[in-house]
Amino acid sequence: MVIYNITVSIDHSVHEDWLEWMRSEHIPDVLNTGMFSECRMSKILAEEEGGLAYSIQYTSPSMEKYEKYLADYADKLKADHDHKFGGKYAAFRTLLDVVHHVNG
Repeated sequence: MVIYNITVSIDHSVHEDWLEWMRSEHIPDVLNTGMFSECRMSKILAEEEGGLAYSIQYTSPSMEKYEKYLADYADKLKADHDHKFGGKYAAFRTLLDVVHHVNG
């Protein structure tokens, strides 16, 4: 299992529109690719200069599905995000390999 984590700092001026768009359009579009089994979006509880910060974590059952997402879907979905909010956010991506998972 791998987790594709995107950390986003979004400008205050578009925060509410971005949050609604992420919930209603972008995250469902990513999940509809079939390459991820779930998504968790969390607000980072720290003051960000110039914006609010979020972590969006998509869980994929395999590296192969994640790689297929990158090859077939990622560019278009990132372009959609840039078209809508370009210049109003900063993002960086991290890939995590789950080595231990416990449900409590």
